[in-house]
Amino acid sequence: MKTRYYIGGVIIVVFLGILFYNFTKTNIEYEYDFQKVMTNGKVCKASGVWVKEKSFIEDVQNRKFIFYIRDANKNEMKVVYHGIKPNNFEIATNVVVTGKYENGYFNATDVLTKCPSKYEGQTTQKTDS
Repeated sequence: MKTRYYIGGVIIVVFLGILFYNFTKTNIEYEYDFQKVMTNGKVCKASGVWVKEKSFIEDVQNRKFIFYIRDANKNEMKVVYHGIKPNNFEIATNVVVTGKYENGYFNATDVLTKCPSKYEGQTTQKTDS
């Protein structure tokens, strides 16, 4: 009867060890400077603004979306995303891409867009009661 408890305890300890290892391994760095992203060589998140002057290329048949983003230091980076263009991409105020810089471009696995808030730029009037 005690051997069952020992086996069960070992299974639980092994499971918790694997869970802890996977949790610590999925830590993705967040970079604001594209120069660091280009030299990092690791999977990371980068944030910037879509460069509207360079437009974008959308290849629906091959599920490829190519665009350029600019960071706060005015550095530009080409992004290739293997997927479809996000619905609200044209009105986004900020773009966050997850992936790795390789072969002269950022190979994105995920693209998130931040849309303008419906509350930005609105003025409120105070009324005296």
